[in-house]
Amino acid sequence: MLSVSASAQKNQIEQDSTKTEKLDEVLVKAVRVNADSPITHSNLSKEQLAKRNLGQDIPVLLNYLPSVVTTSDAGAGIGYTGIRVRGTDATRVNVTINGIPYNDPESQGTFWVNLGDFASSTESLQLQRGVGTSTNGSGAFGASLNLLTDAFSEEASGEISNSFGSFNTRKHTVKLSTGLLNNHFEISGRFSKIDSDGYVDRAFTDLRSYFLQGVYKDDNTLIKALTFGNREQTYQSWFGLTADELEENRRQNPYTYENETDNYWQDHYQLHWNERLDNHWSTTLGLNYTKGKGYFEQYKPEESAEDLANLIQDDSDVIVRRWLDNNFYVINANVTYKKNALEIISGVSYNTYSGDHFGEVIWGSDLAQNVNIRDRYYEGDAIKNDFSMFSKATFKLAEKFTGFVDLQGRFVSYKTDGVSSDLVDFVTDANFSFFNPKVGLTYKSSDMNSLYVSYARANREPNRDDFKAGVTQHETLNDIELGWRYNSNKVSVNSNIYYMFYQNQLVLTGAFDDVGSPIRASSGKSYRLGLEVDAQIKFSYAFSIQPNIAISDNKNIDFVKEINGTTSVLDNTKISFSPNIVLGNAVVYTPANNLQFSLYSKYVGKQYLNNIEDERGTLDRYFVNDFNIIYEIKPNSIFKSITITGLINNLLNEKYESNGADYGGGYVYYYPQATTNFLIGATLKF
Repeated sequence: MLSVSASAQKNQIEQDSTKTEKLDEVLVKAVRVNADSPITHSNLSKEQLAKRNLGQDIPVLLNYLPSVVTTSDAGAGIGYTGIRVRGTDATRVNVTINGIPYNDPESQGTFWVNLGDFASSTESLQLQRGVGTSTNGSGAFGASLNLLTDAFSEEASGEISNSFGSFNTRKHTVKLSTGLLNNHFEISGRFSKIDSDGYVDRAFTDLRSYFLQGVYKDDNTLIKALTFGNREQTYQSWFGLTADELEENRRQNPYTYENETDNYWQDHYQLHWNERLDNHWSTTLGLNYTKGKGYFEQYKPEESAEDLANLIQDDSDVIVRRWLDNNFYVINANVTYKKNALEIISGVSYNTYSGDHFGEVIWGSDLAQNVNIRDRYYEGDAIKNDFSMFSKATFKLAEKFTGFVDLQGRFVSYKTDGVSSDLVDFVTDANFSFFNPKVGLTYKSSDMNSLYVSYARANREPNRDDFKAGVTQHETLNDIELGWRYNSNKVSVNSNIYYMFYQNQLVLTGAFDDVGSPIRASSGKSYRLGLEVDAQIKFSYAFSIQPNIAISDNKNIDFVKEINGTTSVLDNTKISFSPNIVLGNAVVYTPANNLQFSLYSKYVGKQYLNNIEDERGTLDRYFVNDFNIIYEIKPNSIFKSITITGLINNLLNEKYESNGADYGGGYVYYYPQATTNFLIGATLKF
C-alpha cells in the first residue's frame, strides 16, 4: 500500500509539474516553435548554458551553434560583444525576453553589455535561423533569439557562484528562492558582479546586475512580476588596430584619455499573467517598462568651434559626454486554442519608445564667452510606435502531413526632431505598413524521419543611422527553407537548405560612425544560399560528438558603389562579413556521472569587410578550440552540490581577428581576440 501511495503521489507531482511547465512556456509560446515545426532552429537549456557560464556574454555562449559567428570589442567575451547569424549582423537578429522585444527600437541593435550575467537567470533559449515565426519588435532578417527567464522553484534554494580568470576577470553571483509558500507564492532573486580588464589594453568592464521575481501560481494560473537591470561601465575599445599596430602589439588601445568610457543604466519591469481557461483555451498578457539612461565620455583634442556649435574657441581641447535617455513601453496579449492536432495562437503587440539624444561639454581648454560647463551642443528627440497582430496555426492535413500558417501585420511610425550629433537638422516622419506571411509543411515518414519546407516573407524599416544617411526605403526578404530531421537513440541530424532573397538589403559597408555603430548601404537585390547540418552522435554512454557545418554563397547582385568619382554597378560581389564556411564541433567525454570533459572547436572562413571584394579589407580564416571541464560533488550535508568548472579558451593560442572595419582605400582596422586564456569557477547550491 505504501509503494502504491508513493507511486500515486509521484504521478500527481509529475502531472502538476507538466501543468506548471506548460504555463511557464506560454510566456514564449507565441514566438517559439516546437521540434516538428517547419522552422529551422536550435534550443539550449539552462543546464547547457551553465556548462560554460563563467561570466562571458550570451553571444559567446552561443558561439558553437550552426552559422553563428561572435566577436568581442575587448577581446575576451565580456562587455561589448556581438553575434552574426548567416552573415547578418546583430541589428538583424530579433531578440525577445519572455516575448518582450529587447532590440533597441531606434538602432535595432542588441547591447548585451546591459544584460550582465543574464545567462544565470535564463531558463532556456531558442535561436531560429532565417525569418522564423512571427515575433514582436523589429523583424528578423537573419535570426530571432528568444529567451525565457527562470521558472519558479518548488523548494527553497540558494546558490553562490564565483569565478576567476585571465585578464583579472571575476564573476560573483548570489541566487536565492523561497520556494513555493502555501503552495502558491515564490520570491526569488539574483545579484551579480562581473569585472574584467579585457584582453585589449585598458578595455575594462564593470557590470552590476540583478534579477528579482515574484510568482503566484495555482493549477490554471501563473502570474509573474519581475524586474531586472544592469549598471555598466566599459572603457572604449571599438576603434580597432591597423595591420602594423597588430604586428607591433595586438593588445594596444589607441585611446589614451583615462575616462574614455561608456556608462549606461538600464532597468526592466515586466508583468506576465498566464491563464488556462479550460483544456483547450489559454491566454497570456505581458506588460513591460524599460528605462535606459547613460552616456559615453570622450576627449577631443584641438576641436573646431563649428563642430561644437561654437561653444568653444577653435583648436580647443574638450571633453564631451553624449547622452541617451529613453523609455520603452510594451503590451502583449495572446490567446491559444488547442484541440487534438489543431493549435491556433493569435495575438497583438504594441510598443512605444521615446528617446532623447543630447551632447554636453564637461570641460574645455578654451570655452567661448558666456558658455558654461554642461552646456549642450546638440539636442534631438525621437518617438517610435510599433503595432503588430498575428495569427498562426498548426494543423494536420493527413496522417503524416502537418501544415503551418503564420500571418502577421506590422505597422510602424518613427518621428525625430532636433539636431543630430554632427550638428545637422534631423527631422523624420516615416510610416510603414508590412504584411509578413509564412507557410510551411512537415512530412513525418516515421518516428525518426521528417521533412519540411517553408516560405516566409519579412519586411523591415531602416534604423536611425540609415535615416540619417538618407535611406528611407524598407527592406524585403523572401526566405525558403527545405529541411530533413532524423532522430534515433544514438544519432540525431538536422539539415536544411535555405535561399534568402533580398530587395534593398542594408548590408554593412565596413565603416563605423563616430560612436562605433556600423554604417550600412542598400545593396539592391542580393541573396544568401546555404546548407546547414548539425548532428549529435552518441558512440557510447560516455562519448559523443556534436558537429555542425554551414556552407553558403552570399552575393550582392547589383551593388552600386562610387569608385574614383564614378558610380559603378558591381555584379555578383560577395556580401561583407559573410564567410562561405562556418564549422563547429563539440567532443564530449563523460567518464562518470559527475565528471565531464568537452572540447569545442570553431572554424570561420575568410570574410570581406567590404562589398566590392577589395582584398585589402578581409578577415583571415581562423580555427579556435576551447576546453571545458565540469566536476560535481554532492556532499552529505549543508550543500546539495558543489560544481567546479574550468574553461580554457583558445587552447591552441590562435592569433585571430573576428571583426574589422574598412573605410575604403586600404584604411582597414582589426579587432584582435584573446589568445589562450582561462576561467575557473565554483558553484555551491544549498
